[in-house]
Amino acid sequence: MLIEGAFDSRALANMNIALDCVCEKVANGERHSVRKRVARQIIKCARSGNITLGDLTDAGRRALIEAVPAPR
Repeated sequence: MLIEGAFDSRALANMNIALDCVCEKVANGERHSVRKRVARQIIKCARSGNITLGDLTDAGRRALIEAVPAPR
């Protein structure tokens, strides 16, 4: 999934910051599978036109919430 040509430099910077911000605050945030899940949601958010740091960070956090099964 190439994204370099799809977004301007400011959007890409915000996406990278959001990814790092979300992943640094969770256990196993350095794992590829975790970063990939978060990155996919951030990209999805950006493709919908929401490219502010807050929107992208929220999207990344939602990816983690969706990944954790609800307690029974």
